Amino acid sequence: MDKLNEKEKIIVVTTGGTIEKSYNEEDGTLQNRESIVKRVVFDNLRLPYTYVSYHSIIGKDSLEMTDSDRELLYMFLKNMLKNGDPIVVIHGTDTMSVSLKYCYDRLINEGLSVAIVFTGAMKPVEFLDSDAVQNVTEAVTAAKLLRPGLYISFHGRIFKAPNVRKNYQKGTFEAFNCTD
Repeated sequence: MDKLNEKEKIIVVTTGGTIEKSYNEEDGTLQNRESIVKRVVFDNLRLPYTYVSYHSIIGKDSLEMTDSDRELLYMFLKNMLKNGDPIVVIHGTDTMSVSLKYCYDRLINEGLSVAIVFTGAMKPVEFLDSDAVQNVTEAVTAAKLLRPGLYISFHGRIFKAPNVRKNYQKGTFEAFNCTD
């Protein structure tokens, strides 16, 4: 295969969140049980020019994430940066901007050579009206195209760290000024 058509590698890291919640018919709960994004999203995408290295490191609702979880995420990202491949982080939306800022504060001075793009969904991937496939697909593309740095990709927009927050009224993310 010539260089123009070689597969590009991308690293996908999952931490749980709404995007990965699944319904349990026995007890009627919607919870993070196991990572399902690979099976439900990536196994159904046509990515003939992309090799996906998939890693599930945390499996919880982002409201339950602690700074210890964020430290684990940061250390994992720091280790993966050695590979020189773009990274997509699948994360719950409620505290995605908190984890983004946590990682940004620790990685920004480490000479990033790739884009790290966080994304998630407002509704679980198994719901018919979920935004998961859109957001994950856009994040994969963004990670390949963006300059080195940390970002959130959500609903067709790219937000550069660190000034990003969830807008609960609009059900999406937005940029903000430090004076807001």
